[in-house]
Amino acid sequence: MKTHIGLVRNAALAATLALTAAIPALAHHSFAAEFDGSKPVRLVGKITRVEWTNPHSYFYVDVTNDKGVSTNWGCEGAGPGALSRRGWKKGDLKIGDTIVVDGYRAKDGSNLVDARRVTFPDGRTVYGGTPGDGGPGDNGTPEGAPNAAGPAKH
Repeated sequence: MKTHIGLVRNAALAATLALTAAIPALAHHSFAAEFDGSKPVRLVGKITRVEWTNPHSYFYVDVTNDKGVSTNWGCEGAGPGALSRRGWKKGDLKIGDTIVVDGYRAKDGSNLVDARRVTFPDGRTVYGGTPGDGGPGDNGTPEGAPNAAGPAKH
């Protein structure tokens, strides 16, 4: 009887650990699952929030249109490890800084972009995409991001 209870307990523990380990994987997605590679966008705006988290980092910018109306956009990037390997440091984005984000819009039409190229206030440009996500510039270089002259400005 004790052996049977022990086996059931061990199986339940193993199942719980397997499910817990899978949770971060569920949050990770391919580029095509959420973003539209045919909808490039360029955002110029002020940083309002930065989330340096796994599996994706997020930062938010207030973009003001020609009529003076400000809209907050979410920008999704790679995880902190991938961004750090490209020279992007946690403190590079500061609240109130004006940046340029070249990326691709979310398929659902929300104010979310996949940040493929980010230009910091000091002029540095860093590739922000997630390695291996299948999106434009998937090799980790800014050249795969939208052309600076091409995307619509929002």
